Amino acid sequence: MIPRATYRLQLTGDFPFAAAEAIVPYLADLGISHVYASPITMARQGSTHGYDVVDPTRINPELGGEPGFRSLVTALRARDMGLVIDIVPNHMGVAGDENPWWNDVLRLGRGSRYAGYFDIDWNGPLILPILGATLSEAIASGDLKLMAGDDPHLLLYGGRRLPLRPDTPLGEDLRVIADAQHYRLVHWRTANDSLNWRRFFSINELAGLRIEDPAVFDATHRLYLDLYREGLIDGLRIDHVDGLTDPAGYCRRLRGAMDAIRPGAWIVVEKILGADEALPSDWGMDGTSGYDFMRDATALLHAPEGQTPLTAMWQGLEPSQADMTGVVGQAKRDMLCWQFEAQLAACAEAFVALWRVSDDLAEAVTPAMVRRAITCLLQVFPVYRTYGDGRSAPPSDKPVRQKVWDDVQPLLPPGEAPVARRILDWLAGDGHAAPDRAAEAVRRFQQLSAPIAAKGIEDTAFYRCAPLLSANDVGSEPGEFAISPDLFHRRVARRSADFPHALLATGTHDHKRGEDVRARLAVLSAIPDEWEEAVTRWTQLADRHGIAIHPADRYQLFQTIVGIWPITTRESPTSGLGDRIGAWQQKALREARLRSSWEAPDTDYEASARALLDALLADDPFTRAVGAFVARIAPAAEANSLVQTALKYCVPGVPDLYQGAELFDLSLVDPDNRRPVDFALRQSRIDAPPCDGPTRKLALIRFLLGLRTGDPTLFSDGAYRPLAITGSRAGHMLAFERRLDDRRLLCAVLLRAADTIIASEGALPGPDWWADTRIEAYSGLEPAVLFAAAPFFITQVKDASPIGNLHQQEASADKRRMMSDTNEK
Repeated sequence: MIPRATYRLQLTGDFPFAAAEAIVPYLADLGISHVYASPITMARQGSTHGYDVVDPTRINPELGGEPGFRSLVTALRARDMGLVIDIVPNHMGVAGDENPWWNDVLRLGRGSRYAGYFDIDWNGPLILPILGATLSEAIASGDLKLMAGDDPHLLLYGGRRLPLRPDTPLGEDLRVIADAQHYRLVHWRTANDSLNWRRFFSINELAGLRIEDPAVFDATHRLYLDLYREGLIDGLRIDHVDGLTDPAGYCRRLRGAMDAIRPGAWIVVEKILGADEALPSDWGMDGTSGYDFMRDATALLHAPEGQTPLTAMWQGLEPSQADMTGVVGQAKRDMLCWQFEAQLAACAEAFVALWRVSDDLAEAVTPAMVRRAITCLLQVFPVYRTYGDGRSAPPSDKPVRQKVWDDVQPLLPPGEAPVARRILDWLAGDGHAAPDRAAEAVRRFQQLSAPIAAKGIEDTAFYRCAPLLSANDVGSEPGEFAISPDLFHRRVARRSADFPHALLATGTHDHKRGEDVRARLAVLSAIPDEWEEAVTRWTQLADRHGIAIHPADRYQLFQTIVGIWPITTRESPTSGLGDRIGAWQQKALREARLRSSWEAPDTDYEASARALLDALLADDPFTRAVGAFVARIAPAAEANSLVQTALKYCVPGVPDLYQGAELFDLSLVDPDNRRPVDFALRQSRIDAPPCDGPTRKLALIRFLLGLRTGDPTLFSDGAYRPLAITGSRAGHMLAFERRLDDRRLLCAVLLRAADTIIASEGALPGPDWWADTRIEAYSGLEPAVLFAAAPFFITQVKDASPIGNLHQQEASADKRRMMSDTNEK
């Protein structure tokens, strides 16, 4: 069953199935067809997200267990609604002693029935980087103890139980006992260099699974298939599909298993697509989880002429981190050297082994050459990964390899280009002298390129180079500051042709900034001179406090304060902001790894940064200046928010509403974006007149979901037809039709008019501004009339209706009544 619209819920012990069930009537009233839930399987105790699964065969008792789950489904079905669940095939949580499979591996080593479930290199004891000191120091201080009795085990730090192999001689001293296990206890700092099992990114608490093994697939997916068989769920969202050995094979296996039960399950994958990359159409998936749409919608809001002045402004603050291409490349190299040394070494070793059995020139190629080639290749890799298996590769990989080859050559040492060329050939499946070794080498490369892309770009480069923070989010394309309406149309059309039911997201549990923070910050691209003047004034106010932090860090702080500053509140404007921004600030500093880091925090510098934040929020001239600036740009920011919302609910795909974002979502990076949602407030405002920005957004969502409910096939199956715009303001409007049989939906939105809206103190552009601009197919509709009350025009009509009178149709009249006071301040 294809959802009409989903609502993403983050389930936790504080918001379990029962809490979700309580808001089902509200979601139904809003027009949602499916709840899209975070992982429901048993996670680490107290998990706030559910991705640290410790038992995929059980529904999490902290969420209400199976009874709570069934009760939620019953409530949904009673209102003709459904459920989609998030699943985690790539990894499991192994932080404590709650994972029975992992514990069995620790106890029995390679003899465990679960030893093949995890991606472990059994080249010695399994490395456990969980000590805060050396093993000798942990024993001497009493942090590691032997607990004898009926269930003998090691006890670490008074809380973690570590199983002992059955033949452990308990009479020996503690060091001998510890050294005799199937695991080796080591200092946590050694993990990056010594780990002999694959983890999720650089997180030691999440161990990679070998889901390509049919036994592992069956064991980890039995519950999901049973739920689908019983009709309790309608679909799945696959977490981090690029982490798997064989994403294509996994997706096809999953689709086959679900189709064998009942065809029609809706399955989407979490995958970050490059700007020119498409999800393979032969995987059997319904599309991605929506980061590509989020990227394009945000880039469409950016005024392209703002890129140069904003970049120049950043250049003056942080000249060493001003070229995004260079910043990304260096960040990837840093991640390879600092956090993925063990994986890099294993990858290089696999290619060296392949070289020795398949190339006459093996004696002329050293392990160091291979390592350098891999490092350079990964530095310029334009996508998360390719999808070869060592024997062949899909055609879609070819342009990726070509771009890598073009970009890598300036980085390679003289004379070593043939080494990189041969590795690319093996990624293509060329040269089958040792197919098994080729498969292993290619696997290791591809499972390394994905985390290097994620950690290098999203979690490092985007914190180092930040001319405009709305351009730096999960899924954003480095260097793609803005896109044209035509490019937006092309990307929507391509997605519509191949994946008409892909998820469309504007906010997720992983976003760096909420959708309305990005919409607000996008305004700065239209007024770079005014923004620079504001930053200069605020810098002078900040300097009065005598707290020295780097200008680039202060600039990011200013952007963040503007992004989440409340427009209206009954409390002090700064109430609660300090801790929220402070948590973001610490994370930003540590992720950038320029002036602090997770591994070695510079607590003095972090304290100075927090002191400046607190001083600014207590500084009345500063807070008044920020409040005035935010109020001045608020109408333009609201226009961006409404345009982004209108597009998501009108273009082909399944729109997803991230929890709470039906009102303005001014959240920051996790855990801020997972804060509890005030559903009582939202329920109280669902029928309220749209008297302010947040309720106008809520009203628009409800209006559009009403259209989707009233004519679902128009939105699910209707063609997408871009409409040509002519005239001097053509770049400030985007318009399209959805058409099915004799039914049409016309959608037109106002773009990149923030400077005009601000200059006119919140008024939308009038007839003089639009001049000769028209929608070619609807020349009778004046833009100034279309956008008189709101920055969008949406109407649903039949062909029998006169084109020249579209603006008089009832649906349009409803929209005008709903948005009649859009420009009130």
